[in-house]
Amino acid sequence: MRVIVRTFSELCVTVGAVIVLFVVYALFWTGVRADSAMDDQIHDLRDQWARQEPDPTAAAPAPSATPPPTPYRDGRPFAIMYIPRLGFTWNKPVLEGTSTATLKKGLGHYAGTARLGGTGNFSVAGHRRTYGDPFKDFPRLRRGDAVVLTDGTTWFTYRIDKGPYKTVPSDIEVIDAVPRKSGYTRPGRYLTLTTCDPEWGHSHRLIVWAHLDSTQPVEAGQPKALRR
Repeated sequence: MRVIVRTFSELCVTVGAVIVLFVVYALFWTGVRADSAMDDQIHDLRDQWARQEPDPTAAAPAPSATPPPTPYRDGRPFAIMYIPRLGFTWNKPVLEGTSTATLKKGLGHYAGTARLGGTGNFSVAGHRRTYGDPFKDFPRLRRGDAVVLTDGTTWFTYRIDKGPYKTVPSDIEVIDAVPRKSGYTRPGRYLTLTTCDPEWGHSHRLIVWAHLDSTQPVEAGQPKALRR
């Protein structure tokens, strides 16, 4: 009987240690790695944009020579998002796609939805917890809050109109060009943000919808929403 009790006690201690290690991994280590990965994505983007800055002495191309927009590359960053409501130091890279590997490195743009600033619904997903907790404070978002993005040439300021709205993962209509439950009734330039709910689960989704409020060239400085 003593052997059985001792064995059971040791098993409990082992299981407890494994659980503690898993929690540490989920809370701390994935966050450290994700923060580093997101910083790398932002650093690479800014380097890329710096190399693409136009020569002010060069002649402007003719309108007919303007090239079509470059397609977003799967798993690659193309924009940086800022949400002042979540803190003036909050900024995350936006990458193309929503695969598990992509969402470990930042926010993910739903392939097939609108381009940033374009007509339609520019839709973005992010983790609520683990992998840097990018949308940990998602429930704090309110109507009128700004969501600001840049692609290195333009600032895009969206304003939240509705949310957080709770739904189920199968409700894919939330990223339609004109989401049925958003309150929008006609085509426009919209933004949808999605994350998991509850905080440590994924049985539901939280959604916010926003409209494009303004744009300005990067050369004009930061938009008003980002100024302290």
